[in-house]
Amino acid sequence: MTHLPDGPTTLSPARIRFALLALALGGFGIGSTEFVAMGLLPNIAQDLLPGVYAQSPEEANAAAGWIISAYALGVVVGAPTIAAAAARWPRKRLLLALLTAFTLGTVASALLPTFELVLVARFLAAVPHGAYFGIASLVAASLMGPGKRARGVALVLSGLTIANVVGVPAITWLGQAAGWRVAYLAVAGIFALTFVAVALAVPWQAGDPYATMKRELRAFGRAQVWFALGMGAIGFGGLFAVYSYVAPLATEVTGLPPAMVPVVLIVFGLGMTIGNLVGGRLADWSVRRSMYVFFAVLAAALVLLGFTVANPVGLFTGVFLVGASSAALSPTIQARLMDVARDSQSIAAALNHSALNIGNSLGALLGGLAIAGGLGYVAPIWIGLVLTIAGVLLTLASFALDRSRGRRGVVVPYATGAVEVVEP
Repeated sequence: MTHLPDGPTTLSPARIRFALLALALGGFGIGSTEFVAMGLLPNIAQDLLPGVYAQSPEEANAAAGWIISAYALGVVVGAPTIAAAAARWPRKRLLLALLTAFTLGTVASALLPTFELVLVARFLAAVPHGAYFGIASLVAASLMGPGKRARGVALVLSGLTIANVVGVPAITWLGQAAGWRVAYLAVAGIFALTFVAVALAVPWQAGDPYATMKRELRAFGRAQVWFALGMGAIGFGGLFAVYSYVAPLATEVTGLPPAMVPVVLIVFGLGMTIGNLVGGRLADWSVRRSMYVFFAVLAAALVLLGFTVANPVGLFTGVFLVGASSAALSPTIQARLMDVARDSQSIAAALNHSALNIGNSLGALLGGLAIAGGLGYVAPIWIGLVLTIAGVLLTLASFALDRSRGRRGVVVPYATGAVEVVEP
């Protein structure tokens, strides 16, 4: 394999664009594999739990939902583990290894015969998720050059948001027409294609020769890392409280026919795609100010959606703004994590996705409890608002701690663009 120097200086603009596209294609595959199960749960339940489904489709669908939870758990476990253990690996080699694991895990998900085995396969298929986004974000930031780190992160994440516009609806349709197993084989094909694209387009980049698992894990001993993780896990719970129940919200509250649900999801995905790119650009301007702005817009969007959801215009406007503001927060929070983690850059870049998947589980759980408690399908919107406000409070506390330490110490810049406040 030809080893090319790190960074963008030796690469043509066309080669850089090809490399960024290859990295984003992996995000497209991840978005497809993570969210396609939500639209195919009845198909999966009927195939893997036929006895339960014959007696109670609702009970079978609820049990099949563990497939989604198993994937989220795999992300939470895998992101810090792989990032810490493999920080010394050359980045391209690590990306190719992760894509191989994605491909094999997704093929296993499609072919294994029993519910229990598919559950294990979904967990294993999710393990590379956070590490891929983390390492791909570091590579993209390097390719983009100084002052464009968050934009590089956003470009990688754009594959995931575009998957919600194109990939998830298309693969869901394929799964409904040809079977859910065919849908997962199609996703495996996306990962295999990404492997080829990364192998051809992404330049060789060395890992960190000084990295150790102990050094990477030191990130967990820093209060600001926990604040940033809380912003993602709790603040993003607001998005997932709404996203998880947007289908019954549209049909039962707004009164739209079921055929309009994919359109609602596409509008959600369009908002996420635009918000992600805007968030990456503004985070390079100011992480702190961007975070305040996007949390404020997310809170306002949830209020708007809560009061106007009975009207189709209110529903479409609200879900677009919720998707856009929440997606804009993702590269912003990741940039914040990479700043406060100091020299634990590999694990910091991956931890954001552990936090987001905790937010996924938290928002869906609390929203489901509210609906089960008889509060109706609008209740998750207000729960999302409470979680967003909690995210704002964590943000305020985090930056207040920065100011407090700044008054008592000195600020030391890092080559990554981060700063460290050193106590005198």
